[in-house]
Amino acid sequence: MSKAPRAFLEGGPDGLPSRIVDITPPGIELKIPFRGGYEHFKATSRQGETPEGVLPVYEWWERTEIAE
Repeated sequence: MSKAPRAFLEGGPDGLPSRIVDITPPGIELKIPFRGGYEHFKATSRQGETPEGVLPVYEWWERTEIAE
């Protein structure tokens, strides 16, 4: 198990490799590379029960494309 802080990702596209990710450093936004772009998730004030215990919930809010 990772020693970095972790978060649960809520919303966004189906098929993300993992819904539980490291947050290094913990902050306001996560940017997850996925299928030629980035999925952006913002921190919420919520906590969620996961197989790794209670984790902060980050909610999907937008996608940006990677410039070619």
